[in-house]
Amino acid sequence: MAKLGFLGLGLMGYPMARNLLRAGHTVALWSNTASKATQLASEAGGVACNTPADVARQSDIVFLCVGDTAMAETVIRGENGILGGARTGAVVVDASTISPSASCGIGEKLAAAGIEFLGAPVTGSTPGAINATLTFMVGGDEKVFESVKPLLEVMGKKLYYCGGPGMGLHAKLSQNLVLSNILQAFNEGIVLSTKAGVEPKLMLDILSNSAAKCGLIEYKAPFVFRRDFTTNFSVKWMHKDIGLMLDSGEELSVPLPLTALTRQMFQAAISKGHGEEDICSTINVLEEYAGIQVKG
Repeated sequence: MAKLGFLGLGLMGYPMARNLLRAGHTVALWSNTASKATQLASEAGGVACNTPADVARQSDIVFLCVGDTAMAETVIRGENGILGGARTGAVVVDASTISPSASCGIGEKLAAAGIEFLGAPVTGSTPGAINATLTFMVGGDEKVFESVKPLLEVMGKKLYYCGGPGMGLHAKLSQNLVLSNILQAFNEGIVLSTKAGVEPKLMLDILSNSAAKCGLIEYKAPFVFRRDFTTNFSVKWMHKDIGLMLDSGEELSVPLPLTALTRQMFQAAISKGHGEEDICSTINVLEEYAGIQVKG
């Protein structure tokens, strides 16, 4: 069994690390909220650590899943970060969704210390993390990817090797670009049809049996209809991802006008107090403007 580390035990990281433990691996744990590491250690047999460096000292392969680029930079290169404890030849696998260019820079710093690095962002939200059905989009050295593939398969069902450094992140951001814009289109369409008098469940059935059929809509609509905005993927983190998309668009000279408007609607949802809720709660903004609520 492998000697592993896992940093970041939020909605995604906690069940991902738990699945590695359940597979029989030794896993050193750290989270910014120390109680989460202690809880998981007690629940599944991991070892709670005080710092990312402590995790790295006990691990051949370190996974992390944190919220944003600054957090990834801190736990990898900051004081008491992975670089302070990792051995030459260790592997760091970052499952966070961060800036592709920043990820490349992190990889270069780790390489200079003799540490391998993969950017491996995931999709599948909390249910995918719990059920080990995540999709990984991986960028970095293909041989390193092949070496950690059996561990990724403990946490996910689909693994895509996307190319060199940063390529997994470009793929993940492109996927979330489509997802966020589809969600905004659904919000506008269902609010419009509801205000016109079309029953929401009927409208969903029509969408599901037309060229507008979409797995995201079919999954999220029932949550909207029963007004359940329990977080699987929060508004604030998607808002962050959309910002990364726009940054990449600027770096690559690709205009993203629709995505820019979608980000403003997510910002409006955050301003209205929905930042910690699931992304489907963004519909509240349009409902308030329209004076109608979509219910099943």
